[in-house]
Amino acid sequence: MNTIAAAVTTAAPEIKAKHAVMWALGDYPAVAHEVIPDLGPRLVDAVGITGGERVLDIAAGDGNASIPAAERGASVVASDLTPELLEAGRARTADSGLDITWQAADAEALPFADGEFDVAISCVGIMFAPFHGAAASELVRAVRPGGRIGLIAWTPEGFIGEMFRIMKPFAPAPPPGAEPAVLWGSEDHVRSLLAGRVDLELRRELLDVRRFADGAAFRDFFKRTYGPTIVTYRGIADQPERVAELDRLLADLGDRHRDGDLVQLEYLLTTGTVR
Repeated sequence: MNTIAAAVTTAAPEIKAKHAVMWALGDYPAVAHEVIPDLGPRLVDAVGITGGERVLDIAAGDGNASIPAAERGASVVASDLTPELLEAGRARTADSGLDITWQAADAEALPFADGEFDVAISCVGIMFAPFHGAAASELVRAVRPGGRIGLIAWTPEGFIGEMFRIMKPFAPAPPPGAEPAVLWGSEDHVRSLLAGRVDLELRRELLDVRRFADGAAFRDFFKRTYGPTIVTYRGIADQPERVAELDRLLADLGDRHRDGDLVQLEYLLTTGTVR
């Protein structure tokens, strides 16, 4: 099998290289399949993807939204900064007959023509591009006038937003000018990025997760699978007191948000029509 080449970037290549490596750590497909498998189909439903449409999935991972879009009969380009995730998606769909092209691409420098797609989507993906204005401009540029966008992003106030706030004091400093990913889950921030170019509809929803027996199980799963958590722990690996403190805080987060076996993850669903 031919490997997928790294994405071409036009800005901050060292930052993008680090991001690509981060998301290759651990086992992000396990997160996509075991924790958030319902988000991709929810996004495809919300944006109303139909057969024959040309769809771009930005920061697609291994296809959580690309695959259900293709199952609707769309022709899908699944793009991501991390070749390893694209390889996983390509292997997963090799014998499916679905119309999916797996292509390395930087969300802030998409290698596509203006208006090339009928629909652009991103399921908790584009939110992690560090420079939001550039990513938003590329998102809109790639969609034809009258075409549609659909995004899912974790809210700052929800479970995942709180997880990132807990990890922040333990994590490496972000690059200058980078914006927090969970701002894509703020209605005001999304309007500041897209209003005037996209007629927007914004609503908050909850994802029900019944995957973890307790907070410690949640913590250990994310320590093993989730790139940002892995990077955070690696940065303090030689500081056992800080490791123990972060362990405690993340387990407490999981326990505080539990109702029996249920944890609910809040996200912002953004849909809209490009002007």
